[in-house]
Amino acid sequence: MSHDHHDERPRLTPEQIADALNPPAGRNGGDLVVETLQGLGATTVFGLPGQHALGMFDALRRSSLTYIGLRVENNAGFAADAYGRITGEVAPLLLSTGPGALTSLAALQEAAAASAPVLAISSQVPTAGLGGGRHGYLHELRDQKASFRDVVKSVHTVRTASQIPSAIAAAWESALTAPHGPVWIEIPQDVLLAQTTLPVVTAMDATPRELHARPELTAVAADLLTKAERPAIIAGGGVVRSDASGKLLALAEKLDAPVVTTFGGKGAFPWEHPLSLQSWLEDRYTTEFLESADVLLVVGSGLGELSSNYHTFAPCGRVVQIEADAGKLESNHPALGIHADAREALSDLLEAVDRREDPSAPDRVRAVLDAVRDRIATQELTLEQRLIASVREALPDTSPSFWDMTILAYWAWSAFDARRPNTMHSAQGAGGLGYGFPAALGAAAADRTRPVLAVSGDGGAMYSIAELATARQYDLPVTWLIVDDGGYGILREYMTGAFGEATATELSRPDFVALAESFGVPAVRTTPETLAADLAESLARPGPSVVVLPALLRMFEPTHL
Repeated sequence: MSHDHHDERPRLTPEQIADALNPPAGRNGGDLVVETLQGLGATTVFGLPGQHALGMFDALRRSSLTYIGLRVENNAGFAADAYGRITGEVAPLLLSTGPGALTSLAALQEAAAASAPVLAISSQVPTAGLGGGRHGYLHELRDQKASFRDVVKSVHTVRTASQIPSAIAAAWESALTAPHGPVWIEIPQDVLLAQTTLPVVTAMDATPRELHARPELTAVAADLLTKAERPAIIAGGGVVRSDASGKLLALAEKLDAPVVTTFGGKGAFPWEHPLSLQSWLEDRYTTEFLESADVLLVVGSGLGELSSNYHTFAPCGRVVQIEADAGKLESNHPALGIHADAREALSDLLEAVDRREDPSAPDRVRAVLDAVRDRIATQELTLEQRLIASVREALPDTSPSFWDMTILAYWAWSAFDARRPNTMHSAQGAGGLGYGFPAALGAAAADRTRPVLAVSGDGGAMYSIAELATARQYDLPVTWLIVDDGGYGILREYMTGAFGEATATELSRPDFVALAESFGVPAVRTTPETLAADLAESLARPGPSVVVLPALLRMFEPTHL
């Protein structure tokens, strides 16, 4: 039987064949890396050079790739993470061996938790040093891959130049197959440096596998939702990652089902929509409303610690969970588990459900939001609410924002209207400090036409202060808001609450305005009263800027204790 009509293999023109037979001189293994990345569609790479990786970095100048070099590998990883989140495309991250590689681990953990497609390409000691013997090479580890295997989606090793294109293509496909995530490739120093006569890499394809819902599960889920009396929907980061916000809106309106977005799913559903419960997940009123649903559709969320109000959430009705990460499927609650990409599954559900009308749904939503608002109002937190409103007022609707682990960010998770899908991002996946500013730089590198906002506390800001040099060097349009309270504010609050006093939370810190200006970055010290105007002015100015807000903020009272 002939299969010729299915044969879609790329064919070379006579000119391309001639080029393949006469490759240009002066190429090495590093050229195969950058040629493969270009062939797969990469345009921007992030990283930091190191001795074993120099062959790869030298090849950059013979390519059309834009290179953004950060000052610390972990920050380069955060920048690549944001680029991947914002564009939905693979973000290559070029790293050296040993300490350079290991310094990226915390960023790769965040990329894994948030499903950001980061393609980390690291060098290795020369081939002779592989295999776990103690040869004494600089940066040598017994098994470098082992340090990354638990963190990333997949690990790919190269031992010869001819393996480079296939390894990168396999990693690329892995990074973009739902759920997106970081992947790891390592290439020995001598393979990167060795001259090659292999033809220039041209015909590359790494199409991700599509993850479809099984139709019999869709049929059951549709039947449950159609017949439900009180359906509700929890929309997580998977909705944003798979660009499924439009499908979610259509399904919610067809079912008259209220929707709450998780902190990772900010912007997945219109904030002011009559069916929007917004994001008040750390609130007993929201938890009780979701518990009372007779059918709860959870899309693109594992219902982890934050999304479940610290595991106090106990659903009473049937749960339908759509999740691309098989490890999160029914990991916290029994459900009709549907292993699928959110966009594909919502599209199938939208076709399969019948319209149901519930005129009472908007009133029930409003009652929950009023109860939440009244609870917060008794706690005299007007400063915090005013600051969130000021940031929202100053930030253009289409501008992305990146929030570090800081008290203003914890407020923003619940209280900030992201206005657009895929515009509000934080490090709440893995929860490491130092994410906000380098991530904002990565987003600005992806799109220089709109200003980007980063928000940090003074503690988190010190993790990434070196990247003021990066912001200036590449003239990236990022405004960095630093809320300076003289310490690790949330830890101070936790320790005072738990032990009566705080230890190790107070910090000596620099004059952030003077420090920013020493990098050539304009900076201003602001007040709660002038924040909106100062932020708006900084965001409107081209290039990087810093706004410092001295303020002591408090969190709203938890409801899960």
